[in-house]
Amino acid sequence: MELNLVPISNTRQKHDPAWSHCQVFKNGERLQIKCMYCCKMFKGGGIHRFKEHLAGRKGQGPICEQVPQEVRALMQDSLNGVLGKHDNKQKAIPKLFSCGSSSPHVAEKENSASHDDTKDGIIPISVLNTLEADSDLALNGIREVNKGSRGRKRQRDQSLVAKSDPCAKNDIELVPIRVENPVHMAIGRFLYDIGVDLDSVYSVHFQPMIDAIVSGGSGTVPPSYEDLRGWILKNVIQEVKEDINRNKAMWHKTGCSIIVEQWSSKNSRILLSFLVYCPQATVFLKSVDASHAFYSPDYLFELLKQVVEEVGAENVVQVITNCDEQYFLTGKRLMESFPSLYWAPCLTHCVDMMLQDFGSLHWINETIEHAKSLTRFVYNRSVVLNMMRRFTGGNDIVEPVLTRFATNFATLKRMAGLKLNLQAMVSSQDWLECPYAKKPGGLAMSDIVRNRSFWNSCILIARITNPLLRVLEIAGSKKKAAMGYIYAGIYRAKETIKKELVKKNDYMVYWKIIDNRWEQQRHLPLYAAGFFLNPKFFYSTEGNMHNGILSSLFDSIERLVPDANTQDQIVREINLYRNASGDLGRPVAVRALDNLLPGEWWSIYGGGCPNLQQLAIRILSQTCSLIGCKPNKISIEEIHDTRNFLNRQRLSDLVFVQYNLYLRQMVLRNQEKHAVDPLSFNNKYILEDWIADNEVYPEDYEGSDWMSLDPPVDNRTTLALPGDEIEDFLGTGFIDLDIFNGLKGVKEEI
Repeated sequence: MELNLVPISNTRQKHDPAWSHCQVFKNGERLQIKCMYCCKMFKGGGIHRFKEHLAGRKGQGPICEQVPQEVRALMQDSLNGVLGKHDNKQKAIPKLFSCGSSSPHVAEKENSASHDDTKDGIIPISVLNTLEADSDLALNGIREVNKGSRGRKRQRDQSLVAKSDPCAKNDIELVPIRVENPVHMAIGRFLYDIGVDLDSVYSVHFQPMIDAIVSGGSGTVPPSYEDLRGWILKNVIQEVKEDINRNKAMWHKTGCSIIVEQWSSKNSRILLSFLVYCPQATVFLKSVDASHAFYSPDYLFELLKQVVEEVGAENVVQVITNCDEQYFLTGKRLMESFPSLYWAPCLTHCVDMMLQDFGSLHWINETIEHAKSLTRFVYNRSVVLNMMRRFTGGNDIVEPVLTRFATNFATLKRMAGLKLNLQAMVSSQDWLECPYAKKPGGLAMSDIVRNRSFWNSCILIARITNPLLRVLEIAGSKKKAAMGYIYAGIYRAKETIKKELVKKNDYMVYWKIIDNRWEQQRHLPLYAAGFFLNPKFFYSTEGNMHNGILSSLFDSIERLVPDANTQDQIVREINLYRNASGDLGRPVAVRALDNLLPGEWWSIYGGGCPNLQQLAIRILSQTCSLIGCKPNKISIEEIHDTRNFLNRQRLSDLVFVQYNLYLRQMVLRNQEKHAVDPLSFNNKYILEDWIADNEVYPEDYEGSDWMSLDPPVDNRTTLALPGDEIEDFLGTGFIDLDIFNGLKGVKEEI
């Protein structure tokens, strides 16, 4: 009988070095360990028995004959306690704060700490007391960072390091460092040889491939070139098509959005990719080379019309494109030809343009440029970069996010959170002894870090732009449909700015920027309708709903529901929704407002008003933005460069498979938060202005050796708001009529 073994990831909480040399499987409730070298399966005995297996020590199990000698020596040292003895020689890292205590006596005791403590990346209270802690953002950032900070004096030949626990007085936790693994070396050589993007290791198919190879045992024959372009490709195409067909069954129930992604190739070709979004999945349909007639309104209209008919006009709620003028004209014709759908420009682009306009204001632009000069200096000199990471507990001071302009403000927020760490760094003995400290760039960096006005500006900018970053995060989310949240997000952004700046003359500058860009969304009624139909927001709004929101809802009803009788029934059912009649008002339904997505809530509790229920599900199930996920492995351009028809068909199918596999795993990859290295090649376009230094002098190259960089810390603290707290950010209660009246396209309440 074959066992049903499910591979699971080795958790980072398991600190024994032997965990790095095995695979862990789950068989029912039991965990089983499989040796990476000889494939022996251990059904019991735990990690100690497996370590004896690797160490070659006779115990309760067999000895591994294929383990590399360096790994065997490591396991022998671990069993003999040598690693623990080595680790005991390391000094315990002093604590930043005493947990649960705010006694002045404790502070005085901490103030007596040696200034040398800062060398290990921990800022003692003595340093904190000399710095102006002028914001909760900075204090919270330093507390969070120091929770996970490690000692800086790690030797590359050590196998364990010590990590301080801020809540346990003399407790030192041992964390394994990865040792050289011949399997990993072989994988690395292969990936380097074929020139693949190294973030491919995050693919959800990577570990299953490794498992399949291991299960085949030594001598497993790899697929041939003809196999990969023959029967294997045929089988995967069939799998993908079956998956798409299952998704098509949901298009009629939830409605769907057609997404038109536009790409410009290196030889100035304009390539269009057509995708279909529904909450269950996003699928890729096809790509077209539109270079020859892209600026012809007739050609673009016919192209989009063909795709709408292919998907089914009765299924399509909206067609999303970028904001170019030709799409506006085409979208207008499309809405005339198909009275039951909307054309919508990409909302992510709209919000990004708001941030661009914010960044164009003189005082904000000046602050961003000062911050960029600091990061450019740090990220081009390995000595300085290592020092900075030690003082920030492994955190980086730049933060790449969805777009270039959003990255500017996310980075300012991160730097504000690490203010005290950076100030401690430029006050430390390490910095004074650094050869770059007295060079022009180092002196300029010290001046910026010590500049109170710079930090005050960073903190204020972070406060007034953070809500827009959250709106951008919602709009670009791969985990949930955004339509029910965007209107509330814009409201919160304006509300936050008003609270921060107080005076109308001050905050209206930013309100006008938001309203001008919001106006470019052409008064799309779906956003306001989504707000109305999101029960969490609807039931938390005091008094009658703003008349402009009701007008948008009626516009959506008239367009999305062609039948007049059904329209009348929906209007009558709105009163049931307003009064929380029947199942809508049950206690379980009220509690579910915080736990369910709005479309799911309507699906479960909206049966008493079936026509409104169907409309609500269709509107709340839509995205608001382009996906922006072009795979960078096989170029779509390559298809259109191929003149042989058979090869073009094969390449088209290959891109079809690749694109859809990529889309299928986007949600899974979005859920996994990996540490992002700002120096990664994949971040170069977003972070170019922050890390590219055109003023690096020849003598600086001696300190720009990437091989001397400390490895990134896997559990870096993120200072950004977690995705599962987005609804907490949006909150409840929408009572400021000035905000509603200020939104362009919303009429004043009668």
